Amino acid sequence: MKRRMFVLGTIVFCFAVNGAFAADVFSGNWKVNLAKSKYDPGPPPKGPNFSKLEAIKGGLKFTNDGVNAEGKPTHNEWSGQFDGKDNPVKGDLARDTAALKKIDDYTLEIVNKKDGKVTTTIRSVFSRDGKTRTNTVQGTSYKGIKTNNTVVYEK
Repeated sequence: MKRRMFVLGTIVFCFAVNGAFAADVFSGNWKVNLAKSKYDPGPPPKGPNFSKLEAIKGGLKFTNDGVNAEGKPTHNEWSGQFDGKDNPVKGDLARDTAALKKIDDYTLEIVNKKDGKVTTTIRSVFSRDGKTRTNTVQGTSYKGIKTNNTVVYEK
């Protein structure tokens, strides 16, 4: 009986540890690596861009700061559950809301909307070691330009 309890306890512990490490993959301070990123049609941002992701119950909080392609500082923030429902975004000209879905332990999907219409979809893939994140951004920018960007972030 003790052996069964030990085996069961070990299995439960392994699942808990695995879940904890997966959550840690998303969280942290991320910086865009412009040399590894591709902005189509461009131009790329003129300055460094940072993104802070914080785990919250059932989701994430995003805080983004940087310098856009026109050289102007940017700041926006939002929080969302992994339920695919729209959440308000503060400070972003390109979107009013963002909906967050967790695809698996290393992949997120974010659907951005402006005035109720989908503008871009971001597929965010995190490396297994938790050191890089690659965002594939497809859709139409707030200026009406078709966008197909690959943005690489590093911790």
